[in-house]
Amino acid sequence: MTRKLTMRWHLRQLMAAKGMFATTDLVDPLHERGIEISRQMVHRIVTKPPQRINTDLLAALCDILDCTPSDLLELHVEQQRQAPAVNDGGPGIGDLRPVRARVRRPDGTTE
Repeated sequence: MTRKLTMRWHLRQLMAAKGMFATTDLVDPLHERGIEISRQMVHRIVTKPPQRINTDLLAALCDILDCTPSDLLELHVEQQRQAPAVNDGGPGIGDLRPVRARVRRPDGTTE
């Protein structure tokens, strides 16, 4: 079994809990805290989990939403089973050997 680690992003849920339902509701509070990002970037941050996040932005979001970074980000561990090999139990491609061919003439004799 292998472990797959992912981060779950709860910004949308925390915004809803504070009565903020539009992504643009974050633009002015972020601007007040010195974070200058476009409306499009705010929309991306709210709707999709970011691959990287600036610590100043994370601190501003925590201040606006009155939460901690662990409220925004949740570590999620999944146990994944390895798929069995398609040809378990049979010979692998490395175990196969070619078979000598016999050439037959139309009259039935062989070389």
